[in-house]
Amino acid sequence: MLSQHRDGMHLAKEPDRIVRSLFIFLLPVLFFSLTGCGVSKSSFSPDKKYHPEKLKEDYRIFREIVEEIHPGAYWYTPKEEMKARFDAGEQQIADSMTEREFRKVLSYVYSKVRCGHSSVRSSKKYLQRLDTLRIKSFPLLLKIWQGARGEDTAVVTFNLHRKDSVLTRGVVITAINGIPVKKLTDTLFGYLSADGYNLTHKYQTLSNGSGFGTLYTTLFGLYEKYKIEYLDSTGAKRETVIPVYDPRKDTTGRNATARLPQTPRSEEKKRRRRSVRDFSIDSSGNIAYFTLNSFSTGLGLKRYFKHTFRTLNKKKIENLVIDLRGNGGGSVGNSTLLTKFIATKPFKIADSLYAVKKRSRYKKYIEKDIFNRMFMTLFTRRRKDGYYHFRYFENHYFRPKKKNHFGGQVYILTGGNTFSASTLFTLMVKDQDNVTVIGEETGGGAYGNTAWLIPDVTLPNTKVRFRLPLFRLVINKGAENGGRGIPPDVEALPTTDAIRRGLDFKMEKVRELIRLKTNGK
Repeated sequence: MLSQHRDGMHLAKEPDRIVRSLFIFLLPVLFFSLTGCGVSKSSFSPDKKYHPEKLKEDYRIFREIVEEIHPGAYWYTPKEEMKARFDAGEQQIADSMTEREFRKVLSYVYSKVRCGHSSVRSSKKYLQRLDTLRIKSFPLLLKIWQGARGEDTAVVTFNLHRKDSVLTRGVVITAINGIPVKKLTDTLFGYLSADGYNLTHKYQTLSNGSGFGTLYTTLFGLYEKYKIEYLDSTGAKRETVIPVYDPRKDTTGRNATARLPQTPRSEEKKRRRRSVRDFSIDSSGNIAYFTLNSFSTGLGLKRYFKHTFRTLNKKKIENLVIDLRGNGGGSVGNSTLLTKFIATKPFKIADSLYAVKKRSRYKKYIEKDIFNRMFMTLFTRRRKDGYYHFRYFENHYFRPKKKNHFGGQVYILTGGNTFSASTLFTLMVKDQDNVTVIGEETGGGAYGNTAWLIPDVTLPNTKVRFRLPLFRLVINKGAENGGRGIPPDVEALPTTDAIRRGLDFKMEKVRELIRLKTNGK
């Protein structure tokens, strides 16, 4: 099953109901085992240095767990090449390191696995400490993409220094501190996870919020001033210097973070649901817009889907736009249900879905290990290849809905954040005559991915965490595409002008296609 994360987007646990039942059954055992444990209230410094021997122990455990359990460790990277990357990472641990420096090493190594669901995360104490600080940061938010000729374009989408009249929205950045944008992106990509050889997801990760600035600071450090090379309105190269953003000196920021009344849980739940799903019909009554930013559980999507498609049928809508640009995945049960309302023939989720190991000698470091092993024991079977297969999805064909099935024209918007379960949905319906995919290559792999059950692993000394997918999903074994995402039928790339003017260029392309089709009747 497929799901999303801020540091990655992930295939979620398919049998959510089963896992929850197991958790409830074993809750008393967990309670009594934990009640004797105290919680340390000692202070924590993000700049704490760890002894190299402690770091090497954590690194060894990290390496051995990935080599032993990860079902895609050698999927896109040959074993000898992966071994060389592991060795190179170990050689970087020659002295004491902070947690951030150690995570940098792990990210450099783990990205080589080429799995978008495999990423390195901060320790919980590190995150808790950062939440209490108002730290300095790189001042620019950027949209970065690869053009049709292979060039990288970086455009300002927001400047934290709001009074800056030079580096405003839409300004093209060509270099930072003397390093050209192309060289910067190539360097940053070496620390980002993605499915196979997909680059769209990496570009989008750098473009999400402060994604570029955060990773840039991790690799190059924090500067008090940045030399920015940019293009002015005539296309001429210019230079300017911009200071680091310090929220403690920003009075606007201080007012913005004033304590607000706490939102009731019921209202917060409604707000969250509204943020991930939206449905509207345009004034012509001919086009419906369905924005879906997650397939996760707990959002009431099953009922929402049924209500949406009942409305589409009742109002006889001819064109449906499904916006999946912000959909990082979620429950494969939810994505499958949506597919049933669109698909014109029975479909299967996977040709193969399996785990390589059921038990690990490092189980004490793996989150919810007992539940994961119980799931594998109950619902997988070891086959001749030695792997533990989840046969239900390998064999079962799902049939399209008859009631309120949508047979009109479907336009699916995709991009680098279209990941995991949303990729699975798109792939199931893409080849239908009434479906057109518009935008950019999906961030999620079209051939398959590694995910399903994704526990965190916590290393014993630094407490750094990394995400560990336990299953490999191959959607169609005959459709290997070189480790890329799903290509759009109609490409719609960003433009500097569209960003400057705040235009939704992909949605504009959809409306253009609908107009052409309508006028051509």
